[in-house]
Amino acid sequence: MTDVRVPSFSPDDASLKADPYIAFARLREEDPIHRSDLGYWVVSRHEDVRGVLMNRDDFGQGDFVENIRLFYGRDFDVMGQRGYKWLSEVFLMQDPPHHTRVRGLVTGALTAKRVRAMEPRIREITDRLIDSLAGDGRGDLIARFAYELPVRVMCDMLGIDPEDERLPAVIDAIAQSFIVFEARALTDAELATANTQIGVLQDFFEVLFDERKAVPQDDLATALVQAGGAEDALSHDELVTVAIGLFGAGFETTAHMIGNGLLSFSRFPDQWQSLVANPAAFAAGTVDEVLRYESSLIATYRTALRATQIRGQTIAKGEKILTLIGAGNRDPRMFDNPDSFDIGRDNAARHLSFGGGIHFCVGAELARLEGRVAFERLATRLPGLKVDTEAPAWRDGFLFRGMSTLPARW
Repeated sequence: MTDVRVPSFSPDDASLKADPYIAFARLREEDPIHRSDLGYWVVSRHEDVRGVLMNRDDFGQGDFVENIRLFYGRDFDVMGQRGYKWLSEVFLMQDPPHHTRVRGLVTGALTAKRVRAMEPRIREITDRLIDSLAGDGRGDLIARFAYELPVRVMCDMLGIDPEDERLPAVIDAIAQSFIVFEARALTDAELATANTQIGVLQDFFEVLFDERKAVPQDDLATALVQAGGAEDALSHDELVTVAIGLFGAGFETTAHMIGNGLLSFSRFPDQWQSLVANPAAFAAGTVDEVLRYESSLIATYRTALRATQIRGQTIAKGEKILTLIGAGNRDPRMFDNPDSFDIGRDNAARHLSFGGGIHFCVGAELARLEGRVAFERLATRLPGLKVDTEAPAWRDGFLFRGMSTLPARW
């Protein structure tokens, strides 16, 4: 930790919503191992963020209840809140051995082969969505494309009818309940809503898995039911928890990636012209550069599992560390001209947006595939696409970065 005193970092700082990268840069350059007045450490350089995320011996998720009480106080009944109880059971929030078992079963169902086999179907879904809006000449690309694509892909994979009349309520429930991932004290109203909406999601997916147990199908839901042996299979509650996580993360973060990418292209129109000129050559690189430049996940927390050090600063056992992924992704020590959006960047894949180590994103390959197809087809079919860059409608919250609307014309 340096002798320079920068203002204490707080995720609730209103200025972070419009542009977090100014504060990120100051931390990264002046106080890379920062002690927040909120009681945790903040790391911001690429090397340090990656080091924490990759180091399973010294850093993990830690005690879930204590982690949440950091924001609410010692007397807060964490497990009495339905939203937090669900979150405590998500394997992403757990350490080995439970994390190892559940993640292994999930990756055994969501195989690379299954994801690759989805490409023709993803292309079909993408083109149908573009067909539905191409003639209008303008519209909201978040609602009409960025959300619709990953939702329909996840429905297809899980065997959910995309025209199911319950689906709008499920999608709304994801948006209102996933706020429990935010590392802050929710308002009473936010927490009450999250608790209610998690119930909506649990009811929906309980029915889905009851149906798949009775009548198996060739889909991911059935593959999850059948994962593992008789003694190691996912329980009914685990199936529901995993499905909510996959469905929610599968469309929330991918939708933000698409929206953030389109905004970045309109701010760097020369890069859009490069993609339009050769979509097949640049689409894959576009995904990595979007994830680096304007990631849909800009930070995540870890807990010190034992006393350790970062850059000579002692981190005590049990202390929390906020890893600023968005800051590391723009570290000039790793990326040349990091504040420029360059789809030809040769090391963009060194971004940190999928996490690292045992918590590396299980849906990374699917997200890359969806993003590659989306950017390739949009550049091919809507080459004149431009979005409004004047006042992006960034959503509330800190950890996840994306927009609620994105007006565009084409």
